[in-house]
Amino acid sequence: MNKYKYIDLFSGAGGMSLGFNKANFENVLAVEYDECFASTYKYNFPEHNLKVGDIKNISNEEIKQLVGDNKIDVIIGGPPCQGFSIAGRIGRNFIDDERNKLFKEFVRFVDIIKPKMFVMENVAALKTHNKGKTIEEIVTEFKKVGYSVKYDMLNAVNFGVPQQRRRIFVIGTLNENNQFEFPDETKEVITVEEALRGLPKLKSGETSSIPNHNAMKHSEKMLEKMSYVKDGGNRQDIPEEIRPKSGDIRKYIRYNSKEPSICITGDMRKVFHYEQNRALTGRELARIQTFPDEFIFKGNAGKVQQQIGNAVPPKLAFKIANSIREALDNE
Repeated sequence: MNKYKYIDLFSGAGGMSLGFNKANFENVLAVEYDECFASTYKYNFPEHNLKVGDIKNISNEEIKQLVGDNKIDVIIGGPPCQGFSIAGRIGRNFIDDERNKLFKEFVRFVDIIKPKMFVMENVAALKTHNKGKTIEEIVTEFKKVGYSVKYDMLNAVNFGVPQQRRRIFVIGTLNENNQFEFPDETKEVITVEEALRGLPKLKSGETSSIPNHNAMKHSEKMLEKMSYVKDGGNRQDIPEEIRPKSGDIRKYIRYNSKEPSICITGDMRKVFHYEQNRALTGRELARIQTFPDEFIFKGNAGKVQQQIGNAVPPKLAFKIANSIREALDNE
């Protein structure tokens, strides 16, 4: 089996790297700005060459030095794009928005290294934003540096992940004979209850010997409100006199034990376990994102939730990696 080489930009805790490693790809370089996220990555991938710092400060010359004599087959990553709210609304292009500089950095690395393929993951809104003009701008930027591009919105739940999670995946190929196809969806549906099976029960504020499996300490008021919410229920179950009147409708709900989870984000503190009266632990959230129990997250509880919520589910990354491998094998 060919050992293809990859670079992971904006690696975060390493969800994409984990999937690509499992598919027998070899990491040459990873780049991450957040020191806490980077400490998780370093702990779980001690053999990877991790560069911690602002990607904008890595010169073209340094990129070449970091890559060395390695021939890079794939660049993967999810550059954070903040410019959705404004871009397009006042005649400004996505590409020109200052806050989307990180997307340009992804393009810069692709342009300098010229991998055979790239995988860029991002929020689903990218596909429809500004009446589809934003994604077309992105495709054009990659075409300018020599790539054919295809993209699709994938829901992780259709790939064996116990979670409704829609994200866009943009795939670029340098060789026009490359016949990349997105992975086939599976019929397998995994529920929250199945994903969390076997972890010890915890009360609010309780800790355990399992890494990252420690319960948040909730206020008595919060515990009372949540005690009324049934499995799969929402704030409407809470008596009107104590029911929260405002705020995000995705809060004050319980996971439905018999269905896949809602989308895991960086803050799940007001979404409660389907039967235990508390928010999910980091370990439980990691399970829903398909991280194995031996994958340890570093940092405080808030940082751990952010790392998990920002990650590409490793199981989905693995399936994409296998499709990439197939395309490269058949070039």
